[in-house]
Amino acid sequence: MLSRRLPPDRLPNRLTQAINLLRREHQPFIDLTESNPTRAGFTYPTDLLNDFSHVEALQYDPKPFGLACAREAIARDYGRRGITVDPSRIVLTTSTSESYSWLFKLLCNAGDHVLAPRPSYPLFDYLTKLEAVHAKPYDLDYDRRWTINMASLEKAVTPQTRALVVVSPNNPTGSFITREEHLQLMKFCKSHDLVLIADEVFVDYPLDERKERATDLALQETALACSLGGLSKSIGLPQAKLGWMLLGGPPSLCATALDALELIADSYLSVSTSVQIATPNLLTRGALIRQEIHSRIQGNLKTLYHEVSQQPSCQALVVEGGWYAVIRVPATQREEDLVLDLLQREHVLVYPGYFFDFSNEAYLVISLLPPPEVLNDALPRLLTVASS
Repeated sequence: MLSRRLPPDRLPNRLTQAINLLRREHQPFIDLTESNPTRAGFTYPTDLLNDFSHVEALQYDPKPFGLACAREAIARDYGRRGITVDPSRIVLTTSTSESYSWLFKLLCNAGDHVLAPRPSYPLFDYLTKLEAVHAKPYDLDYDRRWTINMASLEKAVTPQTRALVVVSPNNPTGSFITREEHLQLMKFCKSHDLVLIADEVFVDYPLDERKERATDLALQETALACSLGGLSKSIGLPQAKLGWMLLGGPPSLCATALDALELIADSYLSVSTSVQIATPNLLTRGALIRQEIHSRIQGNLKTLYHEVSQQPSCQALVVEGGWYAVIRVPATQREEDLVLDLLQREHVLVYPGYFFDFSNEAYLVISLLPPPEVLNDALPRLLTVASS
């Protein structure tokens, strides 16, 4: 009866079952997978969402790409990175996931392929399958930092490939695309007639001093490209439900893509008027939230590096940006068993690396969002179990 686009097995895995059991028994645990900033103890002004009830929101005047006031505010916000953006190339959506959905509708026929990084966020498998598209992995390699394996890209591309997805900084590796990689990727896309989809939702959270990082990857004229952003990460406000796409590339290709995207956007009109009216004020006042998040994750990353350095059998991999960190641990047992052992013995929850399609074991992935005292409590317990 159900569509084959849905996963055939939707039963909870062993880790989910263990978490549910702890919750049913009202047993507390430290959640080092927390990705929701509104549950991580940050300071949100109590009147931040007042503009959602602005009188202008009582009037419904739908625009396929979004209201001019919101698109212009987002364009101005790009100025924080010293760049100028044309608001007419910005398309509003309710989320990054919806942005992906619309782009797959725009670019792919059923059965076509998109290239996606490995390791990376596991949501790609679901988003592609729901659009009847296949995600084909290409590899990220680690040697003091994560880099794109260009040979694996060439191996993965097929005549049915329509787009190349990059995530910068990546979730969970925290790696930025460098300027040299950006040039290589654009040449690759042009030679294979692909569109670059650049997920840059964590771009506001650099965590090292590297000068070679590239940002705003759509802003070039080699090939059609699209950069994704949203309020969920840029100001730590996932409940506001506003994402956006910025199109770049040769002007003629941009015009063609925008014309087709308008049909898709007009068919859904999914972004609420209230959040669009509120966007200019949210982007201005949200800067303080972003600064607080940035400061927290910078401090937590220093703590992580220090604690792991005290444990010779473990290694904290270099994090260049974003909210997550990866710890390489001895492969003395399966990752799933290790994570379950950690949860049951120490009541500390982390992600196993296989959730993110790491090519081998053993890796643990943690969030850098929790309050410092929480991380300080959990890390020694985590490292003791992982190295035993």
